[in-house]
Parts: sequence; C-alpha cells; structure tokens
Amino acid sequence: MAEVTIRALRKAYGAVEVMQNLDLDIAEGEFVVLVGPSGCGKSTLLRMIAGLEEISGGTIAIGPRVVNNLPPSERDIAMVFQNYALYPHKTVAANMGFALKMRGEDPATVATKVNRAAEILGLTPYLDRYPRALSGGQRQRVAMGRAIVRDPQVFLFDEPLSNLDAKLRVQMRTEIRALHLRLKTTTVYVTHDQIEAMTMADKIVVLQAGRIEQVGTPLDLYDRPANTFVAGFIGSPSMNLIHGVIEDGRFRAPDADLPLPVGLKMANGREVTFGVRPESLSLGTQGLTGQVAVVEPTGAETHVVTRVGGHEVTAVFRDRVTLRPGDAVTLAPGGQPAECRGAGLPARHGAWRCADPVRHQLSG
Repeated sequence: MAEVTIRALRKAYGAVEVMQNLDLDIAEGEFVVLVGPSGCGKSTLLRMIAGLEEISGGTIAIGPRVVNNLPPSERDIAMVFQNYALYPHKTVAANMGFALKMRGEDPATVATKVNRAAEILGLTPYLDRYPRALSGGQRQRVAMGRAIVRDPQVFLFDEPLSNLDAKLRVQMRTEIRALHLRLKTTTVYVTHDQIEAMTMADKIVVLQAGRIEQVGTPLDLYDRPANTFVAGFIGSPSMNLIHGVIEDGRFRAPDADLPLPVGLKMANGREVTFGVRPESLSLGTQGLTGQVAVVEPTGAETHVVTRVGGHEVTAVFRDRVTLRPGDAVTLAPGGQPAECRGAGLPARHGAWRCADPVRHQLSG
C-alpha cells in the first residue's frame, strides 16, 4: 500500500490545456473514485498515474517516489481495464500469472500466487478454461486476479463494469468493494456512474473540464454539495435546480412559491437557484405547481416528472401514487429545515446556503 500525492498536475495537447494545476491526496489504503461527465479528464488522470499518458507539468508521487519519468512497469501499480485485456489463447491461470512469469518468478511461486488470487475471487474451478468459455463477470474477475497476483502498491480501475449488464454490475461492485476491504490496497477507480461512486468509495473526486469541483465522502457530497454542478451531478435522479428570485422573504419563480430555509434572509429581487432532492418532495397544497409529464413506476418507488414553469421537476415517491400524465399536481419540500449553513465558494459559484441539506438548498 502507498499514498498517491498529486501536485500542480497539468496536461496539454499542443496549445490546448485540458488539466491545470490539479492537486489531490489519496491516503494509503483508501478507495477513491473519480467521477464526472464524459470528457472531464477522469480517465486521463488515471492514465497519468499509471504512466500510460505523459504529464505536461507538476508531480505524481506513489509513496515517497516521484514517478513522473518512470515507465508503468516500475511504478508498482496494477491496472484493470474496461475491456478486460485478456489473452484469448491462454488459460485463466496463464492469464493471471503472465506478468509474474515475465518478471522471472519461479513457476512454484507463480502457481501459489495464482491459486491464492483464484480462491479470493472464486475462480478456482475455471483455472483451466479459456476466456471464450467465461461470462463477462468471470472475465472481469480474471482481470482483477491478474492485478492481485502482482501485489501492487496501488490498484487502478478504468470503468471496469461498463461492459456488464445491470444485475451483474451490482454484483461486481459489491465484490470489488469486498475485495478492497480484504486486501486494503490503495485503489483509484474511474466511473461515469455516480451510483457506483456513492456505493463503493471512501472518498469521491468530482471532476469537470479538467478541474476538481469537490472532494469528500459520498454523503458529504450528497448532503453538502459545494456548488450547483456537484448538486446536480451527485444523486440519482439528480437534484432539481430551479432559478428564481427572492420576494417578500420567499423564493418565487413561474409556478413556484417556496419558503426560505429557517434563519436565512435574502434581499428582495436577488436572483437565486433553489435545489431540492427528488426524494424530498411530497404532494402538497403550496410549492411547485405543474403538470405531470411522465410517470415511471420502478416497483419500490415511483418517479414522477412534472413540468413546473420552464423547468422539469422530478419527484420520487416511495408510496404508490395514482398520478397520470396530464394531471395537475403541487409538490412541496417535505419536512422542516433543520439548520442553515453558509459556505464560501469560488466567485463563479456565488454563495451557497443549505437547510437540512438533503431536503433543499439555495445558491445565488
């Protein structure tokens, strides 16, 4: 295990800067997930840590060593790719032990390490099979086993579950998390799926356009997003963000009339953004008035998309509802706000304040 320390990291393609002065600390044994929209730089950052992508400036250290100029083979890392990258003509055992064989380790040691990793991953019955005879989940386990046998200081995962079906994704993310708890190896994991990030990470790094928007535990980001980008990105369905103004101590927008969080005072006419989580909305008599556009029953929950003024507002009901498209409906944030906090943010985000942050938040 080793910590990963990144300082003033830059990446440019010609004159185009895609990452500027990025700083990040990953503690020894920590499971860190990099998330963000497509093109935000998360896979580029992972590949720079791995040594598969050159950096344009700054430093990357793994443990006490700055690894800027070291090839991937000398960084003591192991990477699991999206497409498994298995040798089709080699058995499971040969795939898992290939790196050790190339490193010159004796066959008995290779066999011991491969058998140990196979036992951890439930692959012992498949050691003599070829990749073509395995399911997608089994192939991903083989790729993970190939990483485990190297006993690296850092595991790097590049969207390893994106090729799997929904049920297998859930199973595999549980297995990867359990594997980390067992091995305690520092892990950096890239995904575009923020549900994976929320369920697996010790710490989440939210990236946008090559910069870090926020770093924190999953619930920190969910309850106390630093800005409207993080608020809208973390959570599924995402937080509803409604633009309006303050009038007579209330938030008002077309078809929206909501009280401000307790203790929060804002000047009349101030433009703000009101954020409310879908699961915090309930049917009411005053609040957000609109027309139901879509009803999505999922079994345990019902997702209702309502057009409110110029916004689409999603509500999640855990009780069965009889709403249909075209119905008029009024939604209100449920419960009373517990407290009011202030947070200093970069100027581009303005001020952000929250009251019972799971329920509703204001920025402006």
